[in-house]
Amino acid sequence: MPNPSMIPDRHLDLGCGTLPRNPYGRSSLYGIDLRSLPASAGITLAVADLCTEPVPFPDNFFGSISAFDYLEHMPRVLLNPSGSQVVFPFINLMSEIHRVLSPGGRFYALTPCYPSPAAFQDPTHVNIITPETHAYFCGDIPTASIYGFSGRFKLVRAEWAVHEDSRSARPLTWVQKARRLKKSIKGQLSHFLWELEKY
Repeated sequence: MPNPSMIPDRHLDLGCGTLPRNPYGRSSLYGIDLRSLPASAGITLAVADLCTEPVPFPDNFFGSISAFDYLEHMPRVLLNPSGSQVVFPFINLMSEIHRVLSPGGRFYALTPCYPSPAAFQDPTHVNIITPETHAYFCGDIPTASIYGFSGRFKLVRAEWAVHEDSRSARPLTWVQKARRLKKSIKGQLSHFLWELEKY
């Protein structure tokens, strides 16, 4: 088991927009977006198209990575630029997340999820996530390895979540738990939360 003191105190938020999130409260915050954004004090920003480009940071660099309302925008299948080969951008992104995470580092993702209409209503949602999608990337021999995934995650948690109560990785308060239960009973939960650990 990795020593927590050896995990880098750096966090990366994917598809960060102008407000990168930092659910673990790390001291160094990084963000990646498709477009160039104005500099922000204390935040290191990078530009990359993660559909076709690697995460532009070295191996084992981050203690944690987040993806808020991002994975659903990642295509599952594309042709390479020459049109000669099929590539799997979502699988490749998960490999890249694993690569730049330190052993023991956490991946925190919050995504609109099937069967909620929120998974489908935005026309840019091209990667429909289900409550079991994360399982393809977990275990000693992850199922996604047959598609080229080159990593292994351990499941910390996978659960339906209230979007506004899931900006932090901290445990829910009793008020937040009650709100989640109420929304669950009413069938109003639209987002699913993954927390995975690299091993």
